[in-house]
Amino acid sequence: MISKTIHEFLNNKLPKLRIAVIGDIMVDRYVFGDVSRISPEAPVPVNRVTEVREVLGGAANVASNLANLDCQVFLGGVAGEDTHGNLLTDLLEVENINHSGIMHVASRQTTTKMRILGGRQQMMRLDFEEPEPVNEKEAAFLLNWIKELAEHGLDGIVISDYGKGVCSPQVLAEVLKIANEKGIKTIVDPKGNDWSKYNGATFITPNVKELSEYIGRNLPNTDEAIVQAAKETLAAVDFDYVVATRSAKGITIVSRQGQIWHNPATQQDVFDVSGAGDTVVAMIITAMAAGLTVRGTLHVANAAAGVVVSKVGTYPIHRQELLDLWATIRQRQRQADPIIGYSREEMAAKIRQWQNEGHTVVFTNGCFDILHSGHLSYLRDAARLGDHLIVGLNSDASVKRLKGVARPINSESSRAELMGALGFVDGVVVFEEDTPAELLSALRPNILVKGGDYKPEDVIGREYVDKVMILPFKNGYSTTGIIEKIKSLVQEGLL
Repeated sequence: MISKTIHEFLNNKLPKLRIAVIGDIMVDRYVFGDVSRISPEAPVPVNRVTEVREVLGGAANVASNLANLDCQVFLGGVAGEDTHGNLLTDLLEVENINHSGIMHVASRQTTTKMRILGGRQQMMRLDFEEPEPVNEKEAAFLLNWIKELAEHGLDGIVISDYGKGVCSPQVLAEVLKIANEKGIKTIVDPKGNDWSKYNGATFITPNVKELSEYIGRNLPNTDEAIVQAAKETLAAVDFDYVVATRSAKGITIVSRQGQIWHNPATQQDVFDVSGAGDTVVAMIITAMAAGLTVRGTLHVANAAAGVVVSKVGTYPIHRQELLDLWATIRQRQRQADPIIGYSREEMAAKIRQWQNEGHTVVFTNGCFDILHSGHLSYLRDAARLGDHLIVGLNSDASVKRLKGVARPINSESSRAELMGALGFVDGVVVFEEDTPAELLSALRPNILVKGGDYKPEDVIGREYVDKVMILPFKNGYSTTGIIEKIKSLVQEGLL
């Protein structure tokens, strides 16, 4: 069940994950102030400084998000032997981030971005940087570092590319080779429009602007346009998933196999989007490394991003915030009466609501003409696979075509009422077709359950779900068997 899985992920799995981050490391400095007048010297606002705050930025902000999720974090990159480099080290120590993978070089300047804010509005940004590709010595240092970590075991590697020089094609080729050889999941936050250097990564996480730049055309922020661009990307570069972050429209994931997941953004007051992409990267690599489904991963990633954009400045998500948010969501969930008599469109809308709340929806189908113990056992086992069980019920006309003119014994309305009376069934939809394929194309649940000796690849409608599960039927129970027994009793004069 996705709710239990997310609970397990947040409470138990996060602290056990070992994640490495390699990329362009920065320090973010925020100067907060109040603006109440215009300077007499020039037509510019006067900002009376009230606070100066330094936080980790760039790849270091991804590491900070991971550290505040209580993961074991290892950060690799280059920095200067300067004041900002010393500040960087201090900030990493406070966050308990292992920084043995950072090479401090006297000839380099530690990238620092200073943002001037008046009230809650950013007025100006000052960048202190000298981007330069890593040299042979620096590249060797980073690759030795990642090799040693991989040998000791990693659950994921984050490549955080801000175009400052660490993520050269040569370095990334070796990093991704090591990861793939060890079976380590990798996620890329890309920069520029040459994505061939990320070839072999598990995930790439462009926003709409970055995806537009790569594809070479301006993309409207619609489901159709984003999915098409993602498919074009997957056809050109070897990724397992494209994870498109879409601001107010949330996140869309498209897999190499053609599966598509959409998840709308969490409704929040947005004060600052700085670092929200880093939060999404951190949540996706941890959730997938911990074994969450894509749907569950989307749910926690959007929830985390919603928290971050409600803050001012670069802000890392904290595990306790997610635990508190998850507890609130669970408290709001109410037991509802089973949904019977909904159209497939209405049921699809309800399923989408459940999925957006992080629930797993299970679907199975059948005639269920004379309800017996075998049915109950099968349906109960199916319900245990998720949070909500939906039953697709063959209509009377469909049953006649499948079972013969003497069937069904019970009408579709009676069968639907019996299904709805079961405490573990959350919805019943009657369908007219002989197979549930058309119904599944509209409902798109998470798990499709089939009973018997089917193979998952042979199950009709499998392309519309995340997973197919085969459950055994309980021996000795069948509607046909019950009918035959009644017929024999009648023939013997016992009924």
